[in-house]
Amino acid sequence: MDYEQFFADRIAALKDEGRYRRFAQLERRAGRFPAAFDHVRGDEVTVWCSNDYLGMGQHPQVLAAFHDAADRLGAGAGGTRNISGNTHEHILLERELADLHGKEAALTFTSGYVANDAAISTLAKLLPGCIIYSDAYNHNSMIEGIRHSGAEKRIFKHNDTADLEKLILADDPARPKLIAFESVYSMDGDVGPLAAFCDIAERHNALTYLDEVHAVGMYGPRGGGVAERDGVMHRIDIIQGTLAKAFGCVGGYIAGSTTLIDVVRFYAPGFIFSSAMPPAVAAAARASIQHLKASEAERAEQRRVVAEVKARLKAEGLPVLPSTTHIVPVMVGDPDLCRAASDELLDRHRVYIQPINYPTVARGTERLRITPTPQHSAADIQHLVLALRDVWQKLMIPRKAA
Repeated sequence: MDYEQFFADRIAALKDEGRYRRFAQLERRAGRFPAAFDHVRGDEVTVWCSNDYLGMGQHPQVLAAFHDAADRLGAGAGGTRNISGNTHEHILLERELADLHGKEAALTFTSGYVANDAAISTLAKLLPGCIIYSDAYNHNSMIEGIRHSGAEKRIFKHNDTADLEKLILADDPARPKLIAFESVYSMDGDVGPLAAFCDIAERHNALTYLDEVHAVGMYGPRGGGVAERDGVMHRIDIIQGTLAKAFGCVGGYIAGSTTLIDVVRFYAPGFIFSSAMPPAVAAAARASIQHLKASEAERAEQRRVVAEVKARLKAEGLPVLPSTTHIVPVMVGDPDLCRAASDELLDRHRVYIQPINYPTVARGTERLRITPTPQHSAADIQHLVLALRDVWQKLMIPRKAA
């Protein structure tokens, strides 16, 4: 077999489908976000697609905590948590996360992806005869966790509580059950009916597993997520989140009862065999969480900017999808046009928005995903609107979603 030719053919197929991605060479500079330096174009660009939703990655308190811990403790953790990589900073971070979500304990992972994969696969594998009920729009990390568990799965229609209950009623009431869903769905910006899911879980003795990745730091009076905002945190068995988005760092976690967390800690290969996050990152994340527990300023300003961007884009007649959250999806509906729009925005307007194509979204629903932050100024918004107007006209992209 000609391996190189096989790989080349696979890449060629991606290019033919308009799905080949070229990485930008951007340099985020603390104090100037959302501006970044583009090393390919030799110029500064404005980032409109960052998951650092509140700009906490450059917050002075977060940077100070990072520098202090790095100076005291060094760069890396030195191993897995079970051998030599566990530090006091990891313990303090997990206490902070447990408190954030009103749970007894928390456990950190190297990423939110690993947290979902490890936790779901471990719990479902341990529970004899477990059935997992998964929202049709759940993230790939949750899907992989379900697959690795080997458990039976049922896929219910997106946010459809009636379909979920219908599936549960068709199964043996004595079998263990786990319902997996998200709060904020990051490609459409819609929100799951958390209270209704909890009602169903309580009626049928099912565990609830909530992915709050795109909501932690963003919603609730202390940034505990949609579950905190909606008053249902105490009804959720396992809350999963990330430190890489609103908290501006990197890493993932789960929060739940002490016993449940201990089970994952002792049985999950994704935790046992992974090196611990650097202690400086743990310290920075803890500082970010502490700040957002006490400060509403960032969330309030972010909501104001999001509302303005949505209003300006709609007034321009651009196909903004309905969204009740901080996610602003603008429909293109074609992979080649989506890639071309992204290239035009960057090349001619120095506006950086990555295209979202299949398999992240369904074919025919390709889009630009805009994430306004508190740091985007009125001038940034005006420039974005004019740039999108120009690109839509030049490429003749439909102004109504198909």
